[in-house]
Amino acid sequence: MKSVSIFSMPKDLPEEDRLERRRMVLRLGLAWLIMMQVMMFAAPGYFKHRYIGTDIQESLDVALVFLNWVGLLLTVPVLLYCAMPIWKGLFGADRDFSHRHGIINMNLPVALGIIVAFIPSVHTTLYHHGEVYYDSIAMFIAFLLTARYLEYIAVQSSYISSDSAILDKINQYRNKDTEHSDKYAFYFVVLQIVLAVISGLVWYFYIDKSHALAVTVSLFVMSCPCAMAMSVPTSYAAARTILLNHRQDTEVDLEFTESVLNRTRKTARFCLNLSIIFHVLMTPFAMFGIVSPWLAAIIMFVSSMWVGLMGLRLYKRFRKEFEVAYMRSSTAESLTTV
Repeated sequence: MKSVSIFSMPKDLPEEDRLERRRMVLRLGLAWLIMMQVMMFAAPGYFKHRYIGTDIQESLDVALVFLNWVGLLLTVPVLLYCAMPIWKGLFGADRDFSHRHGIINMNLPVALGIIVAFIPSVHTTLYHHGEVYYDSIAMFIAFLLTARYLEYIAVQSSYISSDSAILDKINQYRNKDTEHSDKYAFYFVVLQIVLAVISGLVWYFYIDKSHALAVTVSLFVMSCPCAMAMSVPTSYAAARTILLNHRQDTEVDLEFTESVLNRTRKTARFCLNLSIIFHVLMTPFAMFGIVSPWLAAIIMFVSSMWVGLMGLRLYKRFRKEFEVAYMRSSTAESLTTV
């Protein structure tokens, strides 16, 4: 059987989808490039507290003012171009996404987190008082685009131009699990937004006003259900890659098909449930101010990549099992012929 990745591009994919894929790669590459530059310019700010009261504090403060302006100039293209899918989804330009997820979807906490981090950062850059979060914004957008790109190409890998009974069966399973995933993601996003607002207010009025913004941004970043959104597409991409790339003409294939789809559903729901548990367990750390915005972005990214690896692992297991089953079937046919 020809080796095909669960993230491969189908040969009969429409040109419009191919162009969209290239645009996503361009946004993704630019976001990662700028993210690394912004983090480099933000690095001196991580250690400024060590030099308070020393001879170089004044020189460092002057340098940080310049570096903050550089960070602002680099972050603006990320917001206006790379993050464009976020703004489109938020304001309903992506009708299919809005129809599936309703008014409150994953774009809402993402957009709120970006805005809540960006506006105070601009204020700090102008008036030289407070913290900037340009590095966290750039990281968040780059990591988010990576997760969404993997989700998008996993969905694309299931495309086939002709009608297929096996494809209909795959879609029947996947649509039901997608509906299940969307329902969980909706409640998760609503809960996380409420927790972010309440935690920010508690920190501002009762704990530490200067740390309230960081806590709020961290919780908004943690509220992005990227791993949940990837759980169904990546798992079913593994099933699709196996089932649509081998013959469906023997009894063992029919049994194998049912086995693949049932285990795919279990894997998709396992990834979904574990992603929810992981985010729920990490949320208190963000509420208590232990998880910073940039660390929250990394946590979100790691959980999303884990889901992608689970899909790849599932595909490899299916492929190995199919090769064994197909070999047995071929051997049986040969013996029958003889």
